[in-house]
Amino acid sequence: MQLSVCALLQLFLLMSFSQSEDSLCRQIGNPEIPQLSKNGDIMLGGTFYFHSSWKNKQETYTQNPLPLECMSLSFRDFQFAQAMRFAIVEINNSTDLLPGISLGYNIYDTCRSIARSIKVALALNNADNVSSTSEEPCNRPVKVQAIVGEGSSSPCTAIATVIGPFQIPLISHFATCACLSDKGKYPPFLRTIPSDYYQSRALAQLVKHFKWTWVGAIRTNDDYGNNGMATFTETAEQLGICLEYSVSFFKTDSKEKIQKIIDIIKASTSKVIVAFVSHLDMEMLIHELSYHNLTGYQWVGSESWIFDSQIAAMDKNHILDGAIGLSIPKAHVSGLKEFMLDVKPLNLLNHDLFTEFWEALFSCKFKQSQSEKIQTECTGHEDLTGVENSFTDMSLMPIFNNIYKGVYAVAHALHNILKCNKTCNNSVQLDPFTILQHIRQIRFKTKEGEEIINWQPEENGIIGFAIVGVYDASLPADRQLNLLNKTFIWAQNSIEVPVSVCREKCPPGTRKVLQKGRPVCCYDCVTCGEGEMTNITDSVTCLQCPPVSWSNERRDACVTKEAEFLSYDEIMGILLTSASLFGTCLTAAVAFIFFRNRETPLVRANNSELSFLLLFSLTLCFLCSLTFIGRPSEWSCMLRHTTFGITFVLCISCVLGKTMVVLMAFKATLPGNNMMKLFGPTQQRLSVLGFTFIQVIICVIWLTISPPFPSKNLMEFKDKIILECALGSAVGFWSVLGYIGLLALLCFIFAFLARKLPDNFNEAKFITFSMLIFCAVWITFIPAYVSSPGKFSVAVEIFAILASSFGLLICIFIPKCYIMLMKPETNTKNNIMGKGSHKKAL
Repeated sequence: MQLSVCALLQLFLLMSFSQSEDSLCRQIGNPEIPQLSKNGDIMLGGTFYFHSSWKNKQETYTQNPLPLECMSLSFRDFQFAQAMRFAIVEINNSTDLLPGISLGYNIYDTCRSIARSIKVALALNNADNVSSTSEEPCNRPVKVQAIVGEGSSSPCTAIATVIGPFQIPLISHFATCACLSDKGKYPPFLRTIPSDYYQSRALAQLVKHFKWTWVGAIRTNDDYGNNGMATFTETAEQLGICLEYSVSFFKTDSKEKIQKIIDIIKASTSKVIVAFVSHLDMEMLIHELSYHNLTGYQWVGSESWIFDSQIAAMDKNHILDGAIGLSIPKAHVSGLKEFMLDVKPLNLLNHDLFTEFWEALFSCKFKQSQSEKIQTECTGHEDLTGVENSFTDMSLMPIFNNIYKGVYAVAHALHNILKCNKTCNNSVQLDPFTILQHIRQIRFKTKEGEEIINWQPEENGIIGFAIVGVYDASLPADRQLNLLNKTFIWAQNSIEVPVSVCREKCPPGTRKVLQKGRPVCCYDCVTCGEGEMTNITDSVTCLQCPPVSWSNERRDACVTKEAEFLSYDEIMGILLTSASLFGTCLTAAVAFIFFRNRETPLVRANNSELSFLLLFSLTLCFLCSLTFIGRPSEWSCMLRHTTFGITFVLCISCVLGKTMVVLMAFKATLPGNNMMKLFGPTQQRLSVLGFTFIQVIICVIWLTISPPFPSKNLMEFKDKIILECALGSAVGFWSVLGYIGLLALLCFIFAFLARKLPDNFNEAKFITFSMLIFCAVWITFIPAYVSSPGKFSVAVEIFAILASSFGLLICIFIPKCYIMLMKPETNTKNNIMGKGSHKKAL
């Protein structure tokens, strides 16, 4: 709406100036009278708001609108006007700058009304006292050569739009909106304060420095607040900062809207509030916050209020304790304080404004009538010595310096245009556009960067502004923010940096998972999966560990997987080793018994040679199980399977030979049968050797083509490496087992055929039973071996070897040992031949 009004006014002005040169200029409406004025050879304009608000009036549209009624006197802008007057007086008294040329001024009160600011801008463009009957053409020179003010961004945008066609320089001391840097829209606008583009980015970096990633934002609903917060929000997002809320208000808003903002702050979880608010709006906000006792929040402020001592003095409830923000660098203008406090020469053309100012300044009242009783009467000659109020407060000296520099910039530009040396060339025709171009070339040497201040309580109970750092946008990005080694005071006078995050940082071992529908700063911390890790904070992904590694319990590192194999140190290894050694010893004991009784009929009748060879092979079977225990190596892998295959074939060959001997012996008792001669000791030895040699050939081929080798099984267990012996050739492995199974099956068949021989020859029954156990063990072994994980598959194989070996040993030899040890009287030839009384003892 404001911009539309400005655009219409600009269009109207352009249409007016497009008329012929002899068109007459007549003023419409009442003329605007400046509040402060002084004639000079060259006139400057000033726009300040001596009042900070105005009284709304209901228009009837039946008569001319009444003049704006200003309210809420502001000493602050009276100080600004004094700073402008001081600079002009100092220049007029100078013999070096503009010698012989006097500067004058017309300073207006805009009441912080944009409509009034536009009206004042038009008044500054017009000549003095243009009557309704004037016949002066409208294309005359402008009234002022430059305008100093306003102190807010929105009025400056309106004024710059209106005076844009006339190119009158507008120099602001406190309008920081980055939007005003657009020279296409606002060509006459200049300022002596940095743009909010830099301040907004600096505030975002300051928030990031203290690791506040979850903040609230409050702004004034005007060009200053909206544009400043927009830049802050954009930079904050780039830095990973999230806004929980962003609300705007204006000091004229309804109580309901202000209450809604208070409720939002109360319901928030963020503890840091970034306030891009003008000082007048901040005064109203402090009042509301104090009423609701909203303490404990860490405030981050813009330069508009962060270094304003009046704001600090108003904060009686310590709402803003520990506030931090950027301020204009400290400055000192020599002689300005004394000039400002000398208010007697201050000539206010508006008598009512002078009365209001004087009475507020000295807390007195001018006597209006004889009957009026006045406690403290104003005389008009009061002295400010000893008076303490916002007018005597010099804390805004940096802003005064900005006004001072603005006036001097105009003076130096005029000095150059008029080619002044000892005198100035008065014949030069001045025009605002030329002045504007020269002002843009003026350079003042000032302090680099902006100061970072922190509100800290002092001994007298007032708030002091401690300088805790500097922000300099001209430096490289990593050096722009420079905090001093000083103690910070935070909200509620804490020395601990407040924490304001939507979610605490995800520790190593976890990753961030965004919460649906919420800002990126709000997330859940999910533990990395098995085999994944992350060793950084706030990681968004987990890394997969290498195949030989596994994540630790905290998931913050990959550790080498534990190598697992059947070792001699663990209980299972000890038990299997003990069983193997026990079997070996038992076999040796049986061999010893057989050796001592080798001449007895029982040993001789059961083929002592094959018996001793069988006992030897059983010893090897027990011992070969030890090769399966321990860390697999290249040699142990080749040895364990081939040794197992060959020893078991040797064992089964011996059993098969014994079975054949039993059958042949029975057949030999029949008349005319010579089978025993065909299967004598030599044939028995050759059969054992032949059967065993076939297995040796199978093993040699296996070892030659694709032998077993040590391998690391990474797939069986996720967190372990199984050290095992890969088979190499699966065909070779199953060929070895298949050949053993074939011999065992033949042995079982022959023993089964001999099961009905006379009791004296019942060794075939024991062989049958032992082969039954042997086959049952190895048939069960196959599914057990395939389904057993890791080292348990090795244990299953060892158990099968031991079980089958014990089965053969116990079933074939223990009954004979029992006879030889417990019943030696039955160990006779007659009994063996079936002629003794104990023929069924076997």
